[in-house]
Amino acid sequence: MPRIAVGGIHTECSTSSPALMHEEDFHVLRGPDLLGAAYFDFLPREGVEPVPLLHARAVPGGPVARATYDAFKAEFLDRLARALPLDGVYLAMHGAMHVAGMEDAEGDWIAAVRAVVGPDLPIATSYDLHGNVTQRIVDAIDIFSAYRTAPHIDVRETMRAAWEMLLRRLSGDERPGVVWVPVPLLLPGERSSTEDEPARSLYAALPEFDRRPGVWKADLMIGYVWADEPRATAAAVVTGTDLTATRAAAEEIAARFWAARDDFRFGPVTGPLAEMLDRAAASATAPVILADSGDNPTGGGVGDRADVLAALIARDWKGALIAGITDAPAVAACFAAGEGADLALRIGATLDPAGVSITTQARVLRLDDPGTEPERQAVVAIGGVTLVLAARRRPYHGIADFTRLGLDPKGARLLVVKSGYLSPELAPIANPGLMALTDGSVNQDIANLPNHRRRLRRLPYDPDAAFAPKGLASARFIR
Repeated sequence: MPRIAVGGIHTECSTSSPALMHEEDFHVLRGPDLLGAAYFDFLPREGVEPVPLLHARAVPGGPVARATYDAFKAEFLDRLARALPLDGVYLAMHGAMHVAGMEDAEGDWIAAVRAVVGPDLPIATSYDLHGNVTQRIVDAIDIFSAYRTAPHIDVRETMRAAWEMLLRRLSGDERPGVVWVPVPLLLPGERSSTEDEPARSLYAALPEFDRRPGVWKADLMIGYVWADEPRATAAAVVTGTDLTATRAAAEEIAARFWAARDDFRFGPVTGPLAEMLDRAAASATAPVILADSGDNPTGGGVGDRADVLAALIARDWKGALIAGITDAPAVAACFAAGEGADLALRIGATLDPAGVSITTQARVLRLDDPGTEPERQAVVAIGGVTLVLAARRRPYHGIADFTRLGLDPKGARLLVVKSGYLSPELAPIANPGLMALTDGSVNQDIANLPNHRRRLRRLPYDPDAAFAPKGLASARFIR
């Protein structure tokens, strides 16, 4: 019965964010707890022995502190070494982690795993399509699988695909390898949602490549634009057993993507905050859902800016619900005052001092205490605005995020969420959905992002960037 080690590290990091991530920002699964988690419950219990090591996952944010990364890596490698002998390794990754002082964190992690298990053990990985790929990563793995949807509704399918390809490798004589084609184009996720063209058609075509002889799985990586790293780029990545067929598939996918480079647009109505609020005010339908895109925590935003709140107060807006702003001191002040209390609150810019904050009078409507201070939330009223405050960075993208607090997102005239494209639960109730081009560490002004390490000979930095697809095979494929 094959023994397969399972684990990894999964987060997305904007290098423009000053809020370093530490161990307490991660949800960590160790040993048997990993197998008991819903995230990994697709792993079979018969015919194979999953060997759980460590999996650390965090809401996207700023760079991971080097000491935190080093501690996770050391623990993972220790558990891996003690689990030997093994028949394979499955790594559940994201691909856009940035560690302070490091430019290819996933490459470092995966190469270290390869060094422990040796040259012959197969390694399979699953990735977010907003991850970045490098030759170092490709050279260390045998199998690659990435999401094909944004918003991500195929996470489970992607992980299962990586796992099943690994079992296929172990059960027969086929030896897969990986070919990738970097494409000199950087797009934000908000301009490449698979709900919209041309991404919809590009991703819908990928299963056709899977059916080609010698090809196991074809993937298209948008990459992660908000990390100022040389590796930031789009890419086609294909797993297969026939080098010629695999390379041809990767080059064709990359060529199709490049050919569509001028067609990517924002899906929802998008514009400056003032313009979007004017549209919301004029809307005869509800709820209008407004995405505060520059401070989106699921893209790496800090989540603590009060720009939109300040604008709504200035307009004396009635019937708005904002979910939410991360502000642990404000939450603590609300808990100290109690439900029903009126108090002065300074809101915003607690994690990024360069952000926007306001000081205002608020009434505490509801307090939510799951049992630990970092998980506390407070609902306050500021004139005609209802605001959710969170002690810990987090998104409000699910209906349950609201109903837990006694709030009805469908009942708001205007619902503001820190998001890019809307989540699968909020998008269907938006009437209409708007996206504000707000400031923050994941703002949409890609061409003018701080840029010291990204390669400049790519779009949008070089309007004359040229491209001819060339498949780069992994060292393991051609050995």
